[in-house]
Amino acid sequence: MKRITVVGAGLAGSEAALIAASFGVRVFLYEMRPKKMTPAHTSGKPAELVCSNSLKAKDLYSAPGLLKEELKILGSFLIRFALECEIPGGKALTVDRWCFSQKVEDAIKNHPNIVYINEEVREIPDGIVVIASGPLTSEPLAEAISKLIGQDYLYFYDAQSPIVDGDSLNYDKLYFKDRFGYDDSAYLNAPMTEEEYRRFWEELIKAEIHEPKEFEREVCYFEACLPIEVMAKRGFETLLYGPLRPVGLEDPRTGKLPFAVVQLRREDAEGKAWNLVGFQTQLKISEQIRVFRLIPGLENAEFLRFGAVHRNTYINSPELLFPTLQLKKEPRILFAGQITGTEGYVPAVAGGHIAGLNATLLALGYEPVVVPRHTMLGALIEYITTPKKDFQPMNANFGIIPDVPKMKKDQRIRFIVERALREMENFAEKISTLK
Repeated sequence: MKRITVVGAGLAGSEAALIAASFGVRVFLYEMRPKKMTPAHTSGKPAELVCSNSLKAKDLYSAPGLLKEELKILGSFLIRFALECEIPGGKALTVDRWCFSQKVEDAIKNHPNIVYINEEVREIPDGIVVIASGPLTSEPLAEAISKLIGQDYLYFYDAQSPIVDGDSLNYDKLYFKDRFGYDDSAYLNAPMTEEEYRRFWEELIKAEIHEPKEFEREVCYFEACLPIEVMAKRGFETLLYGPLRPVGLEDPRTGKLPFAVVQLRREDAEGKAWNLVGFQTQLKISEQIRVFRLIPGLENAEFLRFGAVHRNTYINSPELLFPTLQLKKEPRILFAGQITGTEGYVPAVAGGHIAGLNATLLALGYEPVVVPRHTMLGALIEYITTPKKDFQPMNANFGIIPDVPKMKKDQRIRFIVERALREMENFAEKISTLK
């Protein structure tokens, strides 16, 4: 029987193991927990949901909903288990954590093709291997990966600002301008009067924050990476000399310098997604929505990604991985999950599915496959495997979908979804012929 090794039984590793086993391949799945715990996990169960128990929106015409639907078409095991463990959660797919992890554990430990090994992996295994060790990869394995990829260290990502949907902004209150005059189209600016700034500052300093775990507290409290609410608490004018400084950002409509300016940096060529510059934050999600919508022009902002301050270890995937998730330097090795630079539970499952599938195809003597780029899954993989100057982790969002014609927002989303589903169904049909 053909065999592969999977390192890590989180969301990505569990999905990779189950998809490989379904093809009749023998899988050796390694998980160090509970013998060696991470600072974030509380159990030794596979696919533990460490933070929220929400897998985000169910609506097909949302980016998370589309990705879930694509995974259902592909026959994802973990998405099926999540649906079986769903509890009331409004528009989001919210699951019972214990039920979900238990179903994953039962599926893994009862599968005749999976050998579950409760040990820490300290070196890269021989043969075809999927590395899905996550953002809290143990130090020995992290060192082995660094040696493998030819870099002295993995990339550490410890702060992120919110990203908002360009279609949800009020452009009547915003203007384009680069503080240094290099490329005005790269930045949108939200000017604030003193009264608007004072209201924003007052709400910011009293907003509720997410209480970080111990390992998160240790990471990012240095001057170059302070949460915006921490800066604000140092005084009324602190932000005016930091991320909200107005210098060089005269409003072209008035010719005057605003009291404060929030800058939004373009995330894509078409302006579908905009990053709030310098707004790394530990505010609760509900508070981010409430407080950041006080910024002029963002009153109805829709968030593609929320801000956070945390430790997250990942490789520089655009330089290192093929679109098949194979390591360019050594194609027998594939990476999946958050270690590749995707964010969120469902993208981790998605990466695990494709890495597990391609590892299986390699073991069976087939060529690995590339997911169609117009699907949400394909676009996400393209994002993490396409060279870029400043690579940062990304969750599923419509802003990364390529080749979308200009049309009204509702029409555009319908176009994206319908095309993606057609392409994914065709892709899944081709894969099914290999079984």
